[in-house]
Amino acid sequence: MTKKIVTLAGDGIGPEIMAAGLEVLAAVAPKIKFDYTVEAKHFGGAAIDAAGHPLPEKTLTAAKAADAILLAAIGGPQYNDAAIRPEQGLLALRQELGLFANIRPVQIFEALKHLSPLKPEIIEGVDFVVVRELTGGIYFGEHTLKERSARDVNDYSYEEIERIIKIAFEMARGRGKKVTSVDKQNVLATSKLWRIVADDVAKSYPDVILEHALVDSLAMKMITNPSDFDVIVTENLFGDILSDESSVLPGTLGVMPSASHSDNGPSLYEPIHGSAPDIAGLGIANPISMILSVAMMLRESFNETAGAQYIENAVNKTLLEGVLTKDLGGTASLSEMTAAIIANL
Repeated sequence: MTKKIVTLAGDGIGPEIMAAGLEVLAAVAPKIKFDYTVEAKHFGGAAIDAAGHPLPEKTLTAAKAADAILLAAIGGPQYNDAAIRPEQGLLALRQELGLFANIRPVQIFEALKHLSPLKPEIIEGVDFVVVRELTGGIYFGEHTLKERSARDVNDYSYEEIERIIKIAFEMARGRGKKVTSVDKQNVLATSKLWRIVADDVAKSYPDVILEHALVDSLAMKMITNPSDFDVIVTENLFGDILSDESSVLPGTLGVMPSASHSDNGPSLYEPIHGSAPDIAGLGIANPISMILSVAMMLRESFNETAGAQYIENAVNKTLLEGVLTKDLGGTASLSEMTAAIIANL
């Protein structure tokens, strides 16, 4: 059955890295007999320029009908003072598609160990995933700002917590069978509920170890002993902070993909880096985050594990061969990096 993939190239280096990701997908598809179509739509700043809104109705309609969505990057300095910013389109898309589970894998490439700010012996064997609840919590609660006081409400229901915890346990079953649930239950009522729900869900997964951690101690341990983790799951605010902290471990944002999942609609896959408008059009952007986002899509939306592994192995081999873009300390262009990865497929 033909799968429909909607692409949102966006702004800055977005169109360049999206093209690279699709080249790799086209190269691996025959090897795994993966049949697909691609429908490109305006999104972010490009959509503001073309249609006056970062998420046009045609783009939203196509996204809802897709089997998976690939997003490259959005934003640019020309939109900093705009009445409607490109980022508003992303928030709206998450809300419209119910993308409640953000997944960020953290893996250290042998060839890039020297880029990490941590000592090699500390990052040895690091391979974990941060699972962040994306549509609840303090970001979506009531916000009140007065002249000399302010108030932000942090709300979570049992069901909102339960569904994200289940995502973490299901992922852990296919990995190292360990879930670290992060909260602040010694202070916050929402965290007390979070811990209760985590314990309840764990009863259905006797093959997976559950450990609890307070967010402050977890933030410290992520730096001192990051290889201890398998799947980390937490609420929106804590997840925002911890996933950004985890992104420092590999030493570059250029090799980190991500996914956002809903209950039953299409998932969205994207690099965690920005649109890098300062190098847009120069052909020197690093396409690896986008290419690995394609691999995540194959594995998590289409159960094409072999295809995902082909791509990941090819990326690793390319880096070991010393093919590095400028941000990684090398001289390879975007097209040279893409060609080398395809050759290694």
